[in-house]
Amino acid sequence: MNRHRVTSRGLMMEAYNGPFCQSCGMPMKSPDVHGTEADGTPSADYCTYCYQQGSFVDPSITMEEMAEFCAKAMAEMEIISYQEAKNLMDSFLPMLKRWRM
Repeated sequence: MNRHRVTSRGLMMEAYNGPFCQSCGMPMKSPDVHGTEADGTPSADYCTYCYQQGSFVDPSITMEEMAEFCAKAMAEMEIISYQEAKNLMDSFLPMLKRWRM
């Protein structure tokens, strides 16, 4: 796993090179954060917050709503500012499997 340090507004945080949830973009650093397929096996693509038992937890959420939700969460956790998080999500989510058109 490749890691390096990056600075965002003075906050040191680790960059992570995957795997990432292909719905919300969350780093899936350990097996316990992987969602599950219908047969109970771990999902290679989606986290437990987005995908359980072979289905999306919120199948009707839009990419824009996901970007807003994730940006707010990142800002509340003081990872980066809301606007930085929103810009990141707006550019990152369209590249993920769930949102590719």
